Amino acid sequence: MRAPDLTIVNAEIAGRGPLDIEIVDGRVRAFGPGLARGSGDSVIDAAGAVVLPGLHDHHLHLFALAAADASARCGPPDVASPEALREALTRGAPGEWVRGIGYHASVAGELDRWALDALVEDRPVRVQHRSGMLWIVNSAAAARLGLDGVEVPGVERDEHGRPTGRLFRLDGWIRTRLGDGSTPRLDTVGRRLAGVGITGVTDATPGNGPSELRVFEAALDAGDLPQRLLVMGSETLPESQHGRVRRGAVKVLLDEHALPALEELRDLIAAAHGAQRAVAVHCVTRATLVLAATAVAEAGAVGGDRIEHASVAPPPVLELLADLPLTVVTQPTFVVARGDAYLREVPADEQPWLYRGRGFLDAGVALAAGSDAPFGDLNPWIAMQAAVDRRTRNGAVLAPDEQLTPEEALALFSTPLGAPGGAPRAIVVDAPADLIVLDRSWSEARRALADVAVHSTICAGRVVENETRSTRRERV
Repeated sequence: MRAPDLTIVNAEIAGRGPLDIEIVDGRVRAFGPGLARGSGDSVIDAAGAVVLPGLHDHHLHLFALAAADASARCGPPDVASPEALREALTRGAPGEWVRGIGYHASVAGELDRWALDALVEDRPVRVQHRSGMLWIVNSAAAARLGLDGVEVPGVERDEHGRPTGRLFRLDGWIRTRLGDGSTPRLDTVGRRLAGVGITGVTDATPGNGPSELRVFEAALDAGDLPQRLLVMGSETLPESQHGRVRRGAVKVLLDEHALPALEELRDLIAAAHGAQRAVAVHCVTRATLVLAATAVAEAGAVGGDRIEHASVAPPPVLELLADLPLTVVTQPTFVVARGDAYLREVPADEQPWLYRGRGFLDAGVALAAGSDAPFGDLNPWIAMQAAVDRRTRNGAVLAPDEQLTPEEALALFSTPLGAPGGAPRAIVVDAPADLIVLDRSWSEARRALADVAVHSTICAGRVVENETRSTRRERV
């Protein structure tokens, strides 16, 4: 038999150990006790730690995540006052563009161009709301964009017809006006994801089309993005012939200030189904969730249809979802990052229904999770901990009845990319060798998921991230 390309020794697998795993041609060839024969290209000694299938982030935004590394943080916890916001936006040389992200009104109120002018006048500034749906620009940026001379849907205007600097869902338009058709490299993002154990991602950006798909495929071929990839996007998104890319659902955005008629949404969903595409509907309010569930029911749900976020799901809405073969992809990381704001700002009678966990599972709704990075923390272990204890950043507990077990929380990130909320993946012979080695046993990990470190991440049989506390011995 051919010698393994990689062997993992002394591992815990599904509560058993010590076991060894042999990997050949990117797949698990065998696992069991005493397999290591002293041959192969490399060996990882797990030292009794658990080996798990690599994690899947079922909802994030790769290009935005890459761009966030070069952006100023403009919201809690990094920035919490107007003075701190001014400081964040005035770093760098005057006259140069400043790109801010993560803004929330708790910092300095509802921003428009004039509020930003009061903070920063000597450089063009654009600040993204933490929801991702809104950019706010100051007057210097408005001039660079030619904002006062355009008529574009999504450009908010005041009672005198002047652009307020608030731009809704206009990311592509902004890039075009700036004359920057380039996309950021994904190598740093790929390494960051691997560092927390993520071996597969779903890009949920609604504007993904042929050009974005080509960039993703090139990043995979260059090794910048070692993960497997499911790509959602527009109706123009083509099938991919790349072995590590799959085309996903048509992404449908629902904004409460501009909701489509039920018939319009139903017809859009039916058209996607007619093109052999599922739909993934963005729902962050009760009204959007009711509209989406009703429209999917009228169009006829198909396998792969999803609800993204389902941020507020009271019992009557949960009953609607439970009657449909829909998957909910939620973001428990927001319990940590935004929970304290929710406790202050969301009516008390709605707080029990925020980013639910137990309620969905008990109702029989398929449930998976993603980070929504860069709008949420990409670390899945923090999200899992939040799903278990429901604790906010300040230690309060949000909707304790929604708590999950550690195993249920892990399962949110363990299901296949193409079947989120389905059966969690397991380490089996001939499965793709997308694996992670933790720094501890599962019995230890489940007690403090947020403290877990990933010592080795293996994508398609190749070690992508290998931390110093894991022992790796190269052999020839």
